[in-house]
Amino acid sequence: MIKAIFAAILILLATLPAVADVPKTTLVLPGIDEATMRERFDEMDLQRMEGIWEYPAEEMKLAIERYKGEKNIAYRIILLASNDLCLLPGTVVGYIAPSADPKKFHLWMYTERSKTGLKSPMECVATLSDQATSITFDPPHYRVKVRINLVRFFTKIFQGVSVRPEKVEEKLPVGFRKVYPANGNGEPFNEIRYL
Repeated sequence: MIKAIFAAILILLATLPAVADVPKTTLVLPGIDEATMRERFDEMDLQRMEGIWEYPAEEMKLAIERYKGEKNIAYRIILLASNDLCLLPGTVVGYIAPSADPKKFHLWMYTERSKTGLKSPMECVATLSDQATSITFDPPHYRVKVRINLVRFFTKIFQGVSVRPEKVEEKLPVGFRKVYPANGNGEPFNEIRYL
């Protein structure tokens, strides 16, 4: 009986569609820089996600463009500039896939260096702001908690134990800020225009 249930679960898992087959290593697209991406975006009918973005946490400038290479992946993230001179402009640093919620996306960013580029894509959930001016995400955190109820065994010893609440620090969001295009006219976001 258990073998039959296990076989049914395996068959069910095998028939579920894969979210995406993200390449295990990155590639470098030749001839890509900010000027060429601006020209490309100026000639396209852009979707809300597409454009040039800043990644302040890593001091990078990135481009997000439509991608049709793998199952369900809608966009790829391309490095345009970085303070890290080991990373070449044109390096694909991640991918984005849609979800059922139009504001939430699957985001994969490469996390380790290899001899030829980057490897080990890490998946997390990204949120696109209402005005499509920022994408925030929270990389996965792994925490192990071990709790042993010694009070059950040593009730007299632990009668004077007090419990103190632990202060949880607010974390600033990690993510991207849109640089180009703004309002469809190439003007930077949040900058006053005098007419």
